[in-house]
Amino acid sequence: MSGHLLVAGDFMPHGGMDRANLELARFLAAESPVHLVAHRVDAELLATPNVIFHPVTRPFGKHLLGQPFLAHAGREWAKRLAPQGFRVVVNGGNCCWPDVNWLHCVHAAYPAPVTGNGIRRMKARFVHTLAQRAERKAARMARVVICNSHRTARDAVELLGVHESRVRVVYLGGDGASLTLVTPTERAVARAALGWEDRPWVGFVGQLGNRVKGFDTLYAAWRELCHSPLWDANLAVIGEGFDRPAWEARAKADGLAARIRFLGFRTDVPTVLAACDAVTAPSRYDAYGLAAHEALCRGLPVVVSAKAGVSEHYATNLADLILTDPENSAELADRLRNWRANRESFAGCVRPLADELRSRTWADMAREIRDVIMSTP
Repeated sequence: MSGHLLVAGDFMPHGGMDRANLELARFLAAESPVHLVAHRVDAELLATPNVIFHPVTRPFGKHLLGQPFLAHAGREWAKRLAPQGFRVVVNGGNCCWPDVNWLHCVHAAYPAPVTGNGIRRMKARFVHTLAQRAERKAARMARVVICNSHRTARDAVELLGVHESRVRVVYLGGDGASLTLVTPTERAVARAALGWEDRPWVGFVGQLGNRVKGFDTLYAAWRELCHSPLWDANLAVIGEGFDRPAWEARAKADGLAARIRFLGFRTDVPTVLAACDAVTAPSRYDAYGLAAHEALCRGLPVVVSAKAGVSEHYATNLADLILTDPENSAELADRLRNWRANRESFAGCVRPLADELRSRTWADMAREIRDVIMSTP
Protein backbone atom coordinates (compact mmCIF):
# COMPACT_ATOMS: atom_id res chain seq x y z
CA MET A 1 0.00 0.00 0.00
CA SER A 2 1.47 3.33 -1.09
CA GLY A 3 -0.65 5.63 1.05
CA HIS A 4 -4.16 7.00 1.48
CA LEU A 5 -6.50 9.44 -0.22
CA LEU A 6 -9.04 10.95 2.17
CA VAL A 7 -12.06 12.82 0.82
CA ALA A 8 -13.91 14.99 3.36
CA GLY A 9 -15.42 18.45 3.55
CA ASP A 10 -13.10 19.71 6.29
CA PHE A 11 -10.15 18.51 8.35
CA MET A 12 -10.53 20.92 11.26
CA PRO A 13 -10.22 20.69 15.07
CA HIS A 14 -13.83 21.69 15.80
CA GLY A 15 -16.88 19.52 15.20
CA GLY A 16 -17.13 15.76 15.66
CA MET A 17 -16.80 14.68 12.03
CA ASP A 18 -14.15 17.27 11.15
CA ARG A 19 -12.02 16.47 14.20
CA ALA A 20 -12.22 12.73 13.57
CA ASN A 21 -11.14 13.20 9.94
CA LEU A 22 -8.25 15.40 11.04
CA GLU A 23 -7.02 12.85 13.57
CA LEU A 24 -7.20 9.98 11.08
CA ALA A 25 -5.19 12.02 8.56
CA ARG A 26 -2.60 12.93 11.22
CA PHE A 27 -2.14 9.28 12.23
CA LEU A 28 -1.89 7.92 8.69
CA ALA A 29 0.55 10.65 7.64
CA ALA A 30 3.00 9.42 10.27
CA GLU A 31 3.28 6.18 8.28
CA SER A 32 2.85 7.05 4.60
CA PRO A 33 1.75 9.81 2.19
CA VAL A 34 -1.79 11.10 2.69
CA HIS A 35 -3.61 13.09 0.02
CA LEU A 36 -6.49 15.25 1.26
CA VAL A 37 -9.31 16.37 -1.04
CA ALA A 38 -11.23 18.94 0.99
CA HIS A 39 -12.51 22.48 1.30
CA ARG A 40 -10.52 23.30 4.45
CA VAL A 41 -7.57 21.75 6.25
CA ASP A 42 -6.16 22.80 9.61
CA ALA A 43 -2.86 24.71 9.27
CA GLU A 44 -1.03 22.41 11.70
CA LEU A 45 -2.07 19.35 9.71
CA LEU A 46 -1.00 21.03 6.49
CA ALA A 47 2.48 21.50 7.95
CA THR A 48 2.76 17.78 8.73
CA PRO A 49 5.17 15.81 6.53
CA ASN A 50 3.50 13.42 4.08
CA VAL A 51 0.30 15.54 3.84
CA ILE A 52 -0.65 16.72 0.34
CA PHE A 53 -3.68 18.99 0.09
CA HIS A 54 -5.86 19.27 -3.01
CA PRO A 55 -8.16 22.24 -2.25
CA VAL A 56 -11.73 22.26 -3.52
CA THR A 57 -13.85 25.39 -3.89
CA ARG A 58 -16.93 25.95 -1.75
CA PRO A 59 -18.83 28.81 -3.43
CA PHE A 60 -20.08 31.41 -0.97
CA GLY A 61 -19.16 29.02 1.83
CA LYS A 62 -22.23 26.88 1.10
CA HIS A 63 -22.02 23.13 1.59
CA LEU A 64 -24.67 22.45 -1.05
CA LEU A 65 -22.72 24.38 -3.69
CA GLY A 66 -19.38 22.88 -2.76
CA GLN A 67 -20.50 19.25 -2.63
CA PRO A 68 -20.47 18.58 -6.42
CA PHE A 69 -16.95 20.00 -6.66
CA LEU A 70 -15.79 17.84 -3.75
CA ALA A 71 -17.29 14.68 -5.27
CA HIS A 72 -15.76 15.38 -8.68
CA ALA A 73 -12.30 16.19 -7.31
CA GLY A 74 -12.39 13.11 -5.08
CA ARG A 75 -13.15 10.82 -8.00
CA GLU A 76 -10.51 12.40 -10.22
CA TRP A 77 -7.75 12.01 -7.62
CA ALA A 78 -8.93 8.49 -6.84
CA LYS A 79 -8.56 7.59 -10.53
CA ARG A 80 -4.95 8.82 -10.40
CA LEU A 81 -3.89 7.38 -7.04
CA ALA A 82 -5.79 4.10 -6.69
CA PRO A 83 -3.82 2.44 -9.53
CA GLN A 84 -0.65 3.35 -7.59
CA GLY A 85 -1.83 1.37 -4.57
CA PHE A 86 -3.42 4.21 -2.57
CA ARG A 87 -6.48 3.32 -0.51
CA VAL A 88 -9.40 5.72 -0.86
CA VAL A 89 -11.50 6.75 2.16
CA VAL A 90 -14.66 8.79 1.62
CA ASN A 91 -17.29 10.05 4.08
CA GLY A 92 -20.85 8.92 3.52
CA GLY A 93 -22.21 10.27 0.26
CA ASN A 94 -19.59 12.97 -0.31
CA CYS A 95 -17.90 10.94 -3.06
CA CYS A 96 -18.72 7.63 -4.75
CA TRP A 97 -15.71 5.31 -4.90
CA PRO A 98 -15.58 1.53 -4.42
CA ASP A 99 -13.18 1.30 -1.49
CA VAL A 100 -13.62 2.51 2.12
CA ASN A 101 -16.60 4.54 3.34
CA TRP A 102 -16.31 6.06 6.81
CA LEU A 103 -19.96 6.67 7.67
CA HIS A 104 -20.21 9.43 10.27
CA CYS A 105 -23.99 9.68 10.10
CA VAL A 106 -26.95 8.35 8.12
CA HIS A 107 -29.26 10.99 6.68
CA ALA A 108 -31.92 8.38 6.03
CA ALA A 109 -32.20 7.82 9.79
CA TYR A 110 -33.78 11.19 10.58
CA PRO A 111 -36.22 13.57 8.86
CA ALA A 112 -35.22 16.83 7.23
CA PRO A 113 -35.24 19.85 9.58
CA VAL A 114 -38.62 21.63 9.59
CA THR A 115 -37.85 25.01 11.21
CA GLY A 116 -37.90 28.36 9.40
CA ASN A 117 -40.08 29.72 6.64
CA GLY A 118 -41.50 27.76 3.72
CA ILE A 119 -38.54 28.38 1.42
CA ARG A 120 -36.05 27.32 4.08
CA ARG A 121 -38.03 24.15 4.81
CA MET A 122 -38.23 23.29 1.11
CA LYS A 123 -34.49 23.79 0.72
CA ALA A 124 -33.80 21.61 3.77
CA ARG A 125 -35.96 18.80 2.40
CA PHE A 126 -34.30 19.07 -1.02
CA VAL A 127 -30.78 18.94 0.46
CA HIS A 128 -31.77 16.09 2.75
CA THR A 129 -33.17 14.07 -0.16
CA LEU A 130 -29.99 14.58 -2.20
CA ALA A 131 -27.86 13.52 0.76
CA GLN A 132 -29.90 10.35 1.27
CA ARG A 133 -29.56 9.33 -2.38
CA ALA A 134 -25.83 10.01 -2.44
CA GLU A 135 -25.07 8.14 0.80
CA ARG A 136 -27.11 5.11 -0.26
CA LYS A 137 -25.27 4.87 -3.58
CA ALA A 138 -21.83 5.42 -2.04
CA ALA A 139 -22.35 3.04 0.88
CA ARG A 140 -23.60 0.21 -1.31
CA MET A 141 -20.58 0.67 -3.57
CA ALA A 142 -17.99 0.47 -0.78
CA ARG A 143 -15.87 -2.59 -0.06
CA VAL A 144 -16.12 -1.85 3.64
CA VAL A 145 -18.26 0.63 5.61
CA ILE A 146 -16.79 1.88 8.90
CA CYS A 147 -19.37 3.13 11.41
CA ASN A 148 -18.87 5.15 14.61
CA SER A 149 -21.42 3.15 16.64
CA HIS A 150 -23.58 0.06 16.49
CA ARG A 151 -26.55 2.34 15.98
CA THR A 152 -24.94 3.70 12.81
CA ALA A 153 -24.10 0.15 11.74
CA ARG A 154 -27.75 -0.90 12.08
CA ASP A 155 -28.82 2.12 10.05
CA ALA A 156 -26.29 1.24 7.33
CA VAL A 157 -27.71 -2.27 7.05
CA GLU A 158 -31.41 -1.52 7.50
CA LEU A 159 -31.73 1.84 5.75
CA LEU A 160 -28.90 1.88 3.20
CA GLY A 161 -28.95 -1.77 2.21
CA VAL A 162 -25.31 -2.48 3.08
CA HIS A 163 -24.67 -6.17 3.76
CA GLU A 164 -23.72 -6.67 7.40
CA SER A 165 -20.58 -8.58 6.38
CA ARG A 166 -19.14 -5.33 5.01
CA VAL A 167 -19.82 -3.23 8.12
CA ARG A 168 -17.28 -2.55 10.89
CA VAL A 169 -17.74 -0.49 14.07
CA VAL A 170 -14.95 1.79 15.31
CA TYR A 171 -15.87 4.18 18.12
CA LEU A 172 -14.46 7.69 18.14
CA GLY A 173 -11.47 8.55 20.28
CA GLY A 174 -10.58 11.67 22.18
CA ASP A 175 -7.89 13.84 23.72
CA GLY A 176 -7.74 12.46 27.23
CA ALA A 177 -4.85 14.75 28.16
CA SER A 178 -7.05 17.84 27.89
CA LEU A 179 -10.31 16.21 29.05
CA THR A 180 -9.30 15.59 32.65
CA LEU A 181 -11.79 15.22 35.48
CA VAL A 182 -13.11 18.59 36.61
CA THR A 183 -11.89 19.54 40.10
CA PRO A 184 -13.83 21.83 42.47
CA THR A 185 -11.12 24.46 42.08
CA GLU A 186 -11.24 24.31 38.29
CA ARG A 187 -15.03 24.61 38.37
CA ALA A 188 -14.88 27.66 40.61
CA VAL A 189 -12.25 29.34 38.40
CA ALA A 190 -14.22 28.59 35.23
CA ARG A 191 -17.42 30.01 36.69
CA ALA A 192 -15.67 33.14 37.84
CA ALA A 193 -14.19 33.64 34.37
CA LEU A 194 -17.62 33.24 32.78
CA GLY A 195 -19.31 35.46 35.38
CA TRP A 196 -21.65 32.67 36.47
CA GLU A 197 -23.47 32.42 39.75
CA ASP A 198 -22.36 29.71 42.16
CA ARG A 199 -25.33 27.40 41.65
CA PRO A 200 -25.83 24.16 39.67
CA TRP A 201 -25.36 24.57 35.93
CA VAL A 202 -26.47 22.20 33.17
CA GLY A 203 -24.88 22.44 29.72
CA PHE A 204 -26.27 21.82 26.24
CA VAL A 205 -24.02 21.62 23.17
CA GLY A 206 -25.60 21.62 19.74
CA GLN A 207 -26.70 23.48 16.66
CA LEU A 208 -29.74 25.75 17.00
CA GLY A 209 -30.54 25.76 13.29
CA ASN A 210 -32.78 22.68 13.38
CA ARG A 211 -34.50 20.37 15.85
CA VAL A 212 -32.24 17.33 15.45
CA LYS A 213 -30.33 18.03 18.68
CA GLY A 214 -33.60 18.32 20.59
CA PHE A 215 -33.25 21.80 22.07
CA ASP A 216 -37.01 22.32 21.75
CA THR A 217 -37.58 19.31 24.02
CA LEU A 218 -35.02 20.66 26.48
CA TYR A 219 -36.58 24.13 26.43
CA ALA A 220 -40.02 22.72 27.24
CA ALA A 221 -38.55 20.64 30.07
CA TRP A 222 -36.59 23.60 31.43
CA ARG A 223 -39.66 25.83 31.41
CA GLU A 224 -41.52 23.17 33.41
CA LEU A 225 -38.67 22.81 35.87
CA CYS A 226 -38.36 26.56 36.43
CA HIS A 227 -42.02 26.76 37.42
CA SER A 228 -40.97 25.19 40.72
CA PRO A 229 -39.20 27.40 43.27
CA LEU A 230 -37.21 24.32 44.28
CA TRP A 231 -35.42 24.15 40.92
CA ASP A 232 -32.17 26.08 41.36
CA ALA A 233 -30.14 25.12 38.28
CA ASN A 234 -29.35 27.35 35.30
CA LEU A 235 -28.87 26.23 31.70
CA ALA A 236 -25.87 27.10 29.49
CA VAL A 237 -26.52 26.70 25.76
CA ILE A 238 -23.40 26.29 23.61
CA GLY A 239 -24.18 26.52 19.92
CA GLU A 240 -25.17 28.77 17.06
CA GLY A 241 -27.77 28.59 14.35
CA PHE A 242 -30.62 30.20 12.46
CA ASP A 243 -33.08 29.73 15.34
CA ARG A 244 -30.96 31.17 18.12
CA PRO A 245 -32.48 34.71 18.08
CA ALA A 246 -35.98 33.21 18.22
CA TRP A 247 -35.07 31.02 21.19
CA GLU A 248 -33.51 33.96 23.04
CA ALA A 249 -36.62 36.07 22.42
CA ARG A 250 -38.85 33.24 23.60
CA ALA A 251 -36.82 32.76 26.76
CA LYS A 252 -37.14 36.46 27.51
CA ALA A 253 -40.89 36.41 26.87
CA ASP A 254 -41.31 33.38 29.14
CA GLY A 255 -39.34 35.00 31.94
CA LEU A 256 -36.44 32.56 31.57
CA ALA A 257 -33.73 34.97 30.41
CA ALA A 258 -31.99 34.71 33.79
CA ARG A 259 -32.23 30.90 33.82
CA ILE A 260 -30.91 30.17 30.30
CA ARG A 261 -27.57 31.58 29.10
CA PHE A 262 -27.07 31.47 25.31
CA LEU A 263 -23.31 31.40 24.70
CA GLY A 264 -23.21 30.96 20.91
CA PHE A 265 -20.32 29.24 19.16
CA ARG A 266 -17.38 28.56 21.45
CA THR A 267 -13.86 27.32 20.80
CA ASP A 268 -13.33 26.70 24.55
CA VAL A 269 -16.02 24.06 25.07
CA PRO A 270 -13.89 22.01 27.54
CA THR A 271 -13.51 25.15 29.69
CA VAL A 272 -17.24 25.89 29.60
CA LEU A 273 -17.98 22.27 30.48
CA ALA A 274 -15.68 22.65 33.47
CA ALA A 275 -18.10 25.25 34.84
CA CYS A 276 -21.06 22.86 34.50
CA ASP A 277 -22.29 20.14 36.85
CA ALA A 278 -24.07 18.09 34.18
CA VAL A 279 -24.94 18.08 30.48
CA THR A 280 -28.11 17.14 28.64
CA ALA A 281 -28.20 15.88 25.06
CA PRO A 282 -31.80 15.00 24.08
CA SER A 283 -31.00 14.40 20.40
CA ARG A 284 -33.61 12.98 18.09
CA TYR A 285 -30.71 11.52 16.16
CA ASP A 286 -26.99 11.34 16.88
CA ALA A 287 -24.83 8.76 15.15
CA TYR A 288 -22.42 9.01 18.08
CA GLY A 289 -22.32 12.27 20.05
CA LEU A 290 -18.79 13.61 20.54
CA ALA A 291 -19.94 16.52 22.73
CA ALA A 292 -21.56 14.09 25.18
CA HIS A 293 -18.45 11.89 25.00
CA GLU A 294 -16.19 14.80 25.95
CA ALA A 295 -18.49 15.86 28.79
CA LEU A 296 -18.42 12.31 30.16
CA CYS A 297 -14.61 12.33 29.95
CA ARG A 298 -14.63 15.34 32.24
CA GLY A 299 -16.69 13.38 34.75
CA LEU A 300 -19.99 15.14 34.08
CA PRO A 301 -23.23 13.13 34.22
CA VAL A 302 -24.87 13.42 30.79
CA VAL A 303 -28.58 12.88 30.27
CA VAL A 304 -28.31 11.44 26.78
CA SER A 305 -30.90 10.29 24.27
CA ALA A 306 -31.27 6.58 23.58
CA LYS A 307 -31.13 7.67 19.91
CA ALA A 308 -27.44 8.58 20.31
CA GLY A 309 -24.66 6.07 19.70
CA VAL A 310 -22.73 7.24 22.75
CA SER A 311 -25.49 5.78 24.95
CA GLU A 312 -24.12 2.34 24.04
CA HIS A 313 -21.33 2.99 26.55
CA TYR A 314 -23.75 3.40 29.48
CA ALA A 315 -23.78 0.60 32.04
CA THR A 316 -26.98 -0.43 33.80
CA ASN A 317 -26.24 1.82 36.78
CA LEU A 318 -26.44 4.81 34.43
CA ALA A 319 -29.79 3.83 32.89
CA ASP A 320 -31.54 6.72 34.67
CA LEU A 321 -29.43 9.12 32.59
CA ILE A 322 -30.78 7.74 29.29
CA LEU A 323 -33.76 9.59 27.81
CA THR A 324 -35.87 6.91 26.14
CA ASP A 325 -38.03 9.34 24.13
CA PRO A 326 -36.40 12.59 22.94
CA GLU A 327 -39.85 13.97 22.11
CA ASN A 328 -40.97 13.67 25.74
CA SER A 329 -40.12 16.84 27.64
CA ALA A 330 -41.84 15.54 30.80
CA GLU A 331 -39.51 12.53 30.84
CA LEU A 332 -36.50 14.79 30.39
CA ALA A 333 -37.67 17.03 33.24
CA ASP A 334 -38.05 13.96 35.48
CA ARG A 335 -34.54 12.74 34.65
CA LEU A 336 -33.07 16.16 35.39
CA ARG A 337 -34.93 16.32 38.71
CA ASN A 338 -33.58 12.88 39.55
CA TRP A 339 -30.05 14.02 38.70
CA ARG A 340 -30.43 17.13 40.87
CA ALA A 341 -31.70 15.11 43.83
CA ASN A 342 -28.85 12.61 43.50
CA ARG A 343 -26.11 14.81 42.07
CA GLU A 344 -23.21 13.39 44.08
CA SER A 345 -24.30 9.79 43.49
CA PHE A 346 -24.47 10.23 39.72
CA ALA A 347 -21.07 11.93 39.66
CA GLY A 348 -19.57 8.87 41.36
CA CYS A 349 -21.33 6.43 39.02
CA VAL A 350 -20.03 8.28 35.94
CA ARG A 351 -16.40 8.17 37.12
CA PRO A 352 -15.57 4.65 35.76
CA LEU A 353 -17.05 5.51 32.36
CA ALA A 354 -15.11 8.78 32.33
CA ASP A 355 -11.87 6.89 32.97
CA GLU A 356 -12.69 4.36 30.26
CA LEU A 357 -13.52 6.94 27.60
CA ARG A 358 -10.58 9.16 28.50
CA SER A 359 -8.20 6.23 28.02
CA ARG A 360 -9.26 5.82 24.39
CA THR A 361 -7.26 8.23 22.25
CA TRP A 362 -7.70 9.52 18.73
CA ALA A 363 -4.68 7.43 17.81
CA ASP A 364 -6.48 4.31 19.07
CA MET A 365 -9.41 5.11 16.80
CA ALA A 366 -7.19 5.82 13.81
CA ARG A 367 -5.15 2.66 14.37
CA GLU A 368 -8.32 0.55 14.35
CA ILE A 369 -9.49 2.21 11.14
CA ARG A 370 -6.06 1.66 9.59
CA ASP A 371 -6.27 -2.02 10.55
CA VAL A 372 -9.75 -2.36 9.03
CA ILE A 373 -8.47 -0.83 5.80
CA MET A 374 -5.44 -3.09 5.70
CA SER A 375 -7.54 -6.21 6.36
CA THR A 376 -9.95 -5.37 3.54
CA PRO A 377 -8.59 -6.52 0.15
